[in-house]
Amino acid sequence: MADFAAVNTVHEKMFSAPYPARTAIGVAALPLGATVEIDVIAN
Repeated sequence: MADFAAVNTVHEKMFSAPYPARTAIGVAALPLGATVEIDVIAN
């Protein structure tokens, strides 16, 4: 979450309005020691 502003900057440079949906989840640790969490929005 400390890099949220930087992620917003890149997001705005890579995409144009209307911006695609995205998710940001802040957690202290992921289950089983995972380093990445993946979320999918299917249409």
